[in-house]
Amino acid sequence: MFSFLRRTKSISRIALDPPVPAPGRAGLAVVLIVRNEERHIAEWTRFHRAAGVAHFYVYDNGSTDQTVSRLIDAAGAGAVTVMPWDQKLRDGVNGAEIHNQVLAYAHAVRNFGGGYRWMTFIDVDEFLVPRSGKTLPECLGHLGQEVNISLPWHMFGRNGFEDAPEGGIVPNYTRRHPDPMSPLKGMCNFKMIVDPCHVTAIKVHSIETDGSTDSVNDRGQRAAAADRAKPGFYSADHIQLNHYYTRSNSELQAKINRGSNMTQNQADHLRRVMRKVDQIEAQSVEDLAAKQWFAGHEQP
Repeated sequence: MFSFLRRTKSISRIALDPPVPAPGRAGLAVVLIVRNEERHIAEWTRFHRAAGVAHFYVYDNGSTDQTVSRLIDAAGAGAVTVMPWDQKLRDGVNGAEIHNQVLAYAHAVRNFGGGYRWMTFIDVDEFLVPRSGKTLPECLGHLGQEVNISLPWHMFGRNGFEDAPEGGIVPNYTRRHPDPMSPLKGMCNFKMIVDPCHVTAIKVHSIETDGSTDSVNDRGQRAAAADRAKPGFYSADHIQLNHYYTRSNSELQAKINRGSNMTQNQADHLRRVMRKVDQIEAQSVEDLAAKQWFAGHEQP
C-alpha cells in the first residue's frame, strides 16, 4: 500500500530547442540506451537494418559484455555512433533524479537529429515491424508533413520458454496479448517516431512537437497524448511495434534482479513487473507479422 511514496522523485520530462534541419536531411535514425544485451543485440540490429534504419545512436549505460561490439558487427561501423552513458544525475537543489533514458533521448535529438527526417527511440526488446512496405521509411511515406507518430505496444510474454530458445526472439515468440489498447494498468503504452527538427520536449512515452502533445497513428488519425489509449486510435496498418516484454522466464528473472533503470524500491519493482506479466499471459493470440517479415527480408 502507498508504494508510490517510496519511489524516488525524478525529472522525466526534458524541454529543448529543436535542432536546425541540415540540407538534404533524410532517413530514419534509431536512438537506443542499452546495457548488457549481447545475446539479442545482433538480431535486433539486423532486423532494423533490414527495415531501413540509416543510423543507430547507441547510449551505452555501462555494459560489461560484448553488446557494443556485436551491434557494430551487425550494423557496420559507419552506421553506429556510441555514447558512454553510465551515470545517475540529480538536480543540485532538490535532489530529483534526472531520468537517464530521457536525457539520452534529448541529447540525441539536439546533437544528431538535424540530419534526419525521422528519429525513433526504442529498446532492445522492441521491434518496429514494417507492414505496408518493405522498409520503415516506405511505411511512413504516406504521412506527408506529419511530425509525430505514436505506435502502440503489442505485448509478448514468455511463450512457454524457461530459457532463451535457439534461433532468436522473432522466430520463437509468436504469441501476444490480444488487445494493444487494453485498459489494464501498464498494458497500453506508446513509442514515437518523430521529426526531430520539431521536438520541443521529450519523455519516454510522449514527445512534444512544436509545443504540442498531439500525435497521429500510422494512418494519420490525430489525438492528444491523453487520448491515444482510446480504442479508436489503434492502428498497426503500416508499422507494428512489438514489445517482447519478458522473453524467457530465466531472462525475466534476470530483468527483475537488475531492477529498474531509476532508483526505486525493489519490492515495488517486482510487483509492478509481475502484475504486467500476469496480464500479458492471461490470454494470447498468434502473431506472425515480425517472423514472416524478417524471414523474407533478412540479408543472407
